Amino acid sequence: MNNEEEIQTKTIIDTKEKLDNIDIKLENQQEKMLLESIKRLKNPFINISVQDVAKDLKIGENMAYAIFKRDDFPSINIGRCWKICLISYIMWKTQKRV
Repeated sequence: MNNEEEIQTKTIIDTKEKLDNIDIKLENQQEKMLLESIKRLKNPFINISVQDVAKDLKIGENMAYAIFKRDDFPSINIGRCWKICLISYIMWKTQKRV
């Protein structure tokens, strides 16, 4: 297989573009709502901070830090800053209770 054939067989998938045209038969209502929420986001892969989570959950920053330290919360620690990917946060929020 030469380079031209190899290039033609590879397909680049733009996930944002494909989300608009996605046709998946989901049986679970919660999964349908989650997919619709993700479709509406401009950038679902942006990182949000402890303060953003605290505002969203209407809790104090100390409680938000406690949530970020939980094992089931998909956060990362960059230096002294705790961050979480927006899409991960939305998925966690729909599956868990604080």
